[in-house]
Amino acid sequence: MEENGIKPNEVTFTCALKACSGLAGIGYAVSCIKSSSSSLGLHLARRLVEVGVNDVFTVPGDFNLVLLDHLLSEGSLKLVGCCNELNAGYAADGYARARGVGACVVMFTVGGLSVINAIAGTYSENLPVICIVGGPNSNDYGTNRILHHTIGLPDFSQELRCFQQVTCCQVMIEDLDTAHELIDKAISTAVRERKPVYVSVSCNLAGLPHPTFSREHVPYAISPRFSNSKSLEAAVDTAADFLNVAVKPVLVAGPKLRVASSSSLHGLGF
Repeated sequence: MEENGIKPNEVTFTCALKACSGLAGIGYAVSCIKSSSSSLGLHLARRLVEVGVNDVFTVPGDFNLVLLDHLLSEGSLKLVGCCNELNAGYAADGYARARGVGACVVMFTVGGLSVINAIAGTYSENLPVICIVGGPNSNDYGTNRILHHTIGLPDFSQELRCFQQVTCCQVMIEDLDTAHELIDKAISTAVRERKPVYVSVSCNLAGLPHPTFSREHVPYAISPRFSNSKSLEAAVDTAADFLNVAVKPVLVAGPKLRVASSSSLHGLGF
């Protein structure tokens, strides 16, 4: 039996409708099809899993509720609830140190400005952390309206401008046509540069499908970095000279070795 055009296997998010007020004004319904395999949120989850992220640290809120539900539909991804955004950011920091890449999901502005101190730390420590923010309805941009969870101004770019200082890439997903490209751009940049990135997802798009999300995924192809052969040879010779005259040499692994993903270092348990 259908009611108001919504089938029984669909879940309607009334709280998300309130947060995404623009949808209600134009007569759309926000719904999540449980069996869907092509939503923006599920696509994002799959791409996170592909780079080794199996746990995402999050603080739920009205702007990211639908996104979190669709992230959960990926069986290989687990959401870890945190008591505040700063804790979520530092948990993602530790996860990136241990697993290579970390991720957190917070809310627009009220959550983003809370997590930013941790993200700034990951920038200084060269840690690839994907900071995902559940943003306003895509129809709210440019309306000159004041929304909750903001600093009380109709300009919604305050958070983005802050993150531009502490992330190597920032993407705003405000339409489905470019979502696939922007998600891949952000994640691949984080992995390649070993720095955090900022991804804002409009709350009314997280549960929607798009043809690009259902295609067979192309694996990330991150080009390895190669050292200058002459510089490397000179550095090795200099280090060997020091070691040859040392009585009890001790090697201390610095943070740049982690950034370079040194396979030899990982083999020693670092």
